Amino acid sequence: MFLLIDKPRGITSHDVVTRIRRITGEKKIGHGGTLDPNATGLLIIGVGRESTKRLSEFSDKSDKKYEALIFLGEERDTDDAEGTKATKPKSQISNNNKITISKIKNILVSFLGEQEQVPPIYSAIKIKGKKAYELARRGRKFQLKPRRVNIYDIRLIEYKYPYLRVFVRVSSGTYIRALARDIGRKLGVGAYLLSLRRIGISKLSVDTAVDLDSLNEDNWRDYIVSL
Repeated sequence: MFLLIDKPRGITSHDVVTRIRRITGEKKIGHGGTLDPNATGLLIIGVGRESTKRLSEFSDKSDKKYEALIFLGEERDTDDAEGTKATKPKSQISNNNKITISKIKNILVSFLGEQEQVPPIYSAIKIKGKKAYELARRGRKFQLKPRRVNIYDIRLIEYKYPYLRVFVRVSSGTYIRALARDIGRKLGVGAYLLSLRRIGISKLSVDTAVDLDSLNEDNWRDYIVSL
C-alpha cells in the first residue's frame, strides 16, 4: 500500500511519516525520497512491511522533477534561504545588469547531462560516521567529494532579477540547492535556492497527491494507490 502525499512547507519528511503512522495505526511506515523541511511536493509513503521494502525503487532509482525558485545576487552557507548570508563581492553587483534571458538560457543548457556535483555542506552525507550538517553546525572545516549526477532537462520558467524560476528533471541524488549555487556561480553573481517544489517522481505526479491535512483515521484507505 502506498500513499502519495503533497508535503507542506515547514515539516520534515520524517514528520510526515510520524503523522501517517499515527493516522493509520501501522508501525511500518517509510518514505521514498527525502524533501527538505522548506520544500513542498510529492512524497511517496509506504504503508506496511512489503511496501516499505520497495521504497528504494523510488528514492534511489527514479528521476525527479522540480520547480525551483532561485535568488540571484548572493550565496548562503546552506545553499538555501535558511543559511547565513555570504559576503557579496563588488564584482557580483556590477554584473547584475548583464544577466539577460539569453545568457540565463545558455547557462542552463550548459548543465544538461551527466556531471560531477559537490553536495551542500549542510547535508546528511556522512563523514566518518557523522552527518555533514552536524559538523558544519559545529564550525568544523571539511570538503565533500563530488558525486555523479545527471540533469536530463532544465528549462527557464520565469525570470525577473533577482528571481529565477526553473523546471528541472534530474537523477536521484541530485541536490537542487547545489544546482542553484552552481548556476549563480556560472552567472557570476552567486545564488541560493529560495523555494522548491517536487512535482514528479518517475511517472508519478504531485497532481494526484493528497494534502496531508486531508488525511484522517476514517478516510486514509480511500487514498491508497498501487505502484
